[in-house]
Amino acid sequence: MKEKVILAYSGGLDTTMIIPWLKENYNYEVICVCINVGQGNELDGLEERAKLSGATKLYIEDVVDEFVDDYVIPCVKAGAVYENKYLLGTSMARPVIAKRLVEIARIENATAICHGATGKGNDQVRFELTIKALAPDLKIIAPWRIWDVSSREEELEYCKNHGIDLPFSADNSYSRDRNLWHISHEGLELEDPANAPDYDHLLVLSVSPKKAPEEGESLTLTFEKGIPTGLNGKTMKPSQIIAELNKLGGKHGIGIVDIVENRVVGMKSRGVYETPGGTILMEAHTQLEELILDRATLSCKKEIGNKFADAVYEGKWFTPLREALQAFVDVTQEYVTGEVKLELYKGNIIKQGTTSPYSLYNESIASFTTGDLYNHHDAEGFINLFGLSLKVRAMKMAAVENEKSKK
Repeated sequence: MKEKVILAYSGGLDTTMIIPWLKENYNYEVICVCINVGQGNELDGLEERAKLSGATKLYIEDVVDEFVDDYVIPCVKAGAVYENKYLLGTSMARPVIAKRLVEIARIENATAICHGATGKGNDQVRFELTIKALAPDLKIIAPWRIWDVSSREEELEYCKNHGIDLPFSADNSYSRDRNLWHISHEGLELEDPANAPDYDHLLVLSVSPKKAPEEGESLTLTFEKGIPTGLNGKTMKPSQIIAELNKLGGKHGIGIVDIVENRVVGMKSRGVYETPGGTILMEAHTQLEELILDRATLSCKKEIGNKFADAVYEGKWFTPLREALQAFVDVTQEYVTGEVKLELYKGNIIKQGTTSPYSLYNESIASFTTGDLYNHHDAEGFINLFGLSLKVRAMKMAAVENEKSKK
């Protein structure tokens, strides 16, 4: 019997060409696996396409709720944002996809997993670190690091020569990755940072703020222990909340980010990310934490959030580091419960009020009116102690200068 390979399959030209390429170069039986993380109608017609291309079988696996509950929400709770802008949409999805590839490889008794990520990108790192962590015995095949294909036209010719006549176009278009959390865009005019994005041509989930409605729209989000549980008074699971926020945020031009980021492999790349629902959710969560976390914990959590973002971006989900960082974050979320009101208006998220039973904001202390818990006179002793080291140093420097002037 032939050995089996599990192919991470999207139905696009790259992974379609990989099917006959694997059979021709490795004599494998090819099992295609498409993981649904919320990419919508991109899944239509895949089974027929995979089998026409020579695959023995196609799995279509719906992991949307697992993706959101086990990968997205931990990043929301951590406040994980890569290089201050990127909300990790692709980065969060790769480990859950690779994990399912490994699970199906075990079911099928496959000896290898193949992916279509290029040799220049981050995804090859994310896929392969996950596979190595979960199944170090499985062989990994990355065709883009092996073959000498250099253009879409060559891929089309290869498919044609192998009897695959599918409606792929040689036209250039953006390189996109979509899931429930976001959609990314690279290529075309974005390859030159000097060019402005062609938002009329580019945007999928959103409109630009310039084309957003003239009237704002208000919403209310509820959280329990850092997890979103409701939208506008209706209890919903997190995946449903994100889907609804995508519609609301996209309508008002929320969450469009143009960034030049530092890839894991060492190069800079420019991309535009649409994350309408995720941007709203992250902002609401941040506003709730402002009320609840004490100064020292909040300061430390920001550092942990950056480390968490780096770990996820670099494909290190299944590592002791990510587990330890998440353990810290989970402790901080114990009392992050409450309600956040927001208004969406032309790309802006505007505070409308935040409440929590665990709020540390005390009006008696914070008010300009003197309350029972704060005595203005206490500040004098505090400042004397807080600034003691500065005063001692200044006195010492003055004494040194005085000695120098005597010489």
